[in-house]
Amino acid sequence: MRLTDLLHPHLDGVTTVVDATDGGLDLEPYLHLPGDVALHQGERDIGESELVIVSFGPDPALHGTETDCLAVLQRMRPGGRGLILFGHHGPELPYHRLLDALVAHRCQVLRAAPLDYVHLHAGAVIVRTDELRPPHDWFGRPVPAEGFATALRIADEYVLADLVARSLRARVLDLERDAEEAERVRGPVHEEGLAERLAAAVRDKDQLAAALHRARDRVGLLEARVAMLEGSTSLRVGRALVSAARSPRQEAPRLPRELYGLWRGRVKSRSLSASSRAEREAGLRELYGRWRGRLKPGPVAPPVTAARGTTRPAPAGLPAHVATPDGRMHLAHRAFASTPRDRMVIAGVLTDTTAADLAADAVVNRALPHDGRLIVQRSDPDALVVQLSACTGDGPWSLTGTGLAPDLDRKLAELLTETRAAGRACVLWRDGPLSAAPGLTRLAWDAVLDADAGVRLASLDPAAAGRQRLREAFRVDSTRVRLSQLARRIGAPDPLDRRQVCVLADPRDRAGIARLTEQVLSQRHRPAEVVVPDPTGLDELAAAGVAVRTGAPLAPWVADWTDLTEDRPDTLLLDLMCAQEYSGADAVGSTPAADDYTFVPELRPLLVRRSLLTSGAPPEAWARQGHRLFAWCGKEPT
Repeated sequence: MRLTDLLHPHLDGVTTVVDATDGGLDLEPYLHLPGDVALHQGERDIGESELVIVSFGPDPALHGTETDCLAVLQRMRPGGRGLILFGHHGPELPYHRLLDALVAHRCQVLRAAPLDYVHLHAGAVIVRTDELRPPHDWFGRPVPAEGFATALRIADEYVLADLVARSLRARVLDLERDAEEAERVRGPVHEEGLAERLAAAVRDKDQLAAALHRARDRVGLLEARVAMLEGSTSLRVGRALVSAARSPRQEAPRLPRELYGLWRGRVKSRSLSASSRAEREAGLRELYGRWRGRLKPGPVAPPVTAARGTTRPAPAGLPAHVATPDGRMHLAHRAFASTPRDRMVIAGVLTDTTAADLAADAVVNRALPHDGRLIVQRSDPDALVVQLSACTGDGPWSLTGTGLAPDLDRKLAELLTETRAAGRACVLWRDGPLSAAPGLTRLAWDAVLDADAGVRLASLDPAAAGRQRLREAFRVDSTRVRLSQLARRIGAPDPLDRRQVCVLADPRDRAGIARLTEQVLSQRHRPAEVVVPDPTGLDELAAAGVAVRTGAPLAPWVADWTDLTEDRPDTLLLDLMCAQEYSGADAVGSTPAADDYTFVPELRPLLVRRSLLTSGAPPEAWARQGHRLFAWCGKEPT
C-alpha cells in the first residue's frame, strides 16, 4: 500500500498536515496532498483540523526515536489526528511500547496497514478523542457500529488476535532459543576437535603423498612395459587378426597387406640372420594359411594403383574389398556449441513435453542412460534436473526408481555422482506422487522442487482460456515461473529478469509527477525502472524499489508513457507482457482496426524490445526487417 492510500481517506476536515519527523525522511514527495491542504514542519500542538506525521523505527538517524513519538502524542488535542510510520517489519512491530502512551493520551488507532516501501513498512492512523469511534476497514471506510457494539467488537477482536499472535511469538522464541543452544553446544566441541582433526589431516596428507609417489613410480614402470608391448610384432599381428575377425567384409581384404607390411618393416628395421628370417617367414606363412582357411573364397580384387599412370594387380588369392554398408548400430554423437552463457543450462532426465517447454527459456541437454555422464562432462550444466514423471512414464528412463530396472538405478546414481564431482547441484523435480518411484528417495538430492511442470502461454488458447487465465498462468503457473523456482534453489540467474520493463516518461509538473507515481505503483506487473529527463520529485518510486534514473533504458522491454494524460489500467503492463510471452513478438501494440491477439505488419507500439528500440529503425520498417509485431487491443480475446 502507498502512503497516500493510507492517508487520504482520513483527510476529511483537515486543512493542515504537520511533518514532525526528526529523522532523515523527506515525506513531501510521498504525500501528494490536495491543493486545499497545507504542509508545515516543526513542533506545534495538533488541533481539530490538523494531522501530524511522526515516524519510529530501528534506525534513529532515519526514522527518529521512541521519545520523539511520545512527545508528539503529548501535543495532540481533542479532534487532532496523527499518522505513525514504522520502520519495523510487521512481525517485529513494537506496538506494545506505544500502547500505554496511546491510552494515556486518549488516542485511538483507527486503521493500520503495511506500506510497500524499502524503509517504511507499516503505518497507523490515530485520533485524539473523548469517546470511542468506530474503526475503519481495509479500504478506509468506517465500520457501521456505535456505542457498546463498537467496544464489544474491538474487545473480541483484540482477544482473538492476541491468542493467535501469542502462539506465533512463543513458537518463534522457542525456535530462536533452540538455535542459540545448538550453536552454543557446537562451538566448544568444534574448537576442541579442531586440533585433533588438523593433526589427522596432516597424517593423511603425508600418507597420501607417499602413496602418490609409489603410484607414480609404478605408473612409470607400467608405461615402459606398455611401450614395449605396443612396439612388439606379436601385439600388432594380434590386433590385425582381431580387427579382421570383427569385421570380415571390411578388414579381411586388408589383412594380408598389413601382415606383409609388418614382415617387411621388421626386415628393414634390423638385420636378422638367415635362419631367423626364414623361421619368421615360415611362421607368417603358416599364420596366413590358417586365417585363409577360415575365409570363404571370394572374387578377385581389381588392380591396385601403384603409381601415377601404372597399375599393380592384387596379390593372388586375396579376397577383394566389397564396398557394402556396415550393418552395425552406432551411437549418435552430440554436438555442443561453445557460446557465451546468457541462459540457464540444464542437464535433465525430462519428459519430451517438459524438455520442449523449458527449451524456450533455457539450454536443455537431455541425459540418456548411455551418454548421461558425457552430457554432464561436456555441457557443464548449472544443475542436473531429474523429473519424477520421466522415471514413471514412457521413455528411456522408464521404471527408474521402481526397483524393476536396477541397471537404470545404477546409471542414475552414477549420473548424480558425476554431477557432484563437477560441483553442480542435483535437483529432483517432484511433479507426481513419490510412491510411484520410491527408489528415488534413497538418492541424495541437493534440492527438491515440488510443483507441476507448468504451462507455456503459447500452448493456451486466448479465446478459450480468457484474459484472467492468461494472467494467472503468467504470474503463477508458467514454465518460466517454474524455472525461476529452480534458479532460486541452485543459485542460478533468475529467468524472470527477462520480464523486466522500463517506463519512459517526462513529467513536467507536480501533477505529472503524482500521476506517473500513481500509475507506476498501481501496476500489477510493476516496472523495474523509470527513465525520465529529471528524477526530481520521484523519491516515492525509488522508495518503493523502482529504479529512477536518466539515460538509456537497461530493462529488456520498454514502454512509452510520455503522454501522462492517457488513462492506463493497473493491468496494462501485465496484459502486454502476457501477449508478448504468448506470441514471442518483438513489439506489442494496437492497430486502428482494433486487431487482437494476431500478428500484424504495422502497429502503434506499446511494449518494445529494448534492442529493437535502440536500433533506431522507424516502427513502420520493423516488419520489413523481419521483426514480429503482435496486436493487442486491451479487450477480452474473442
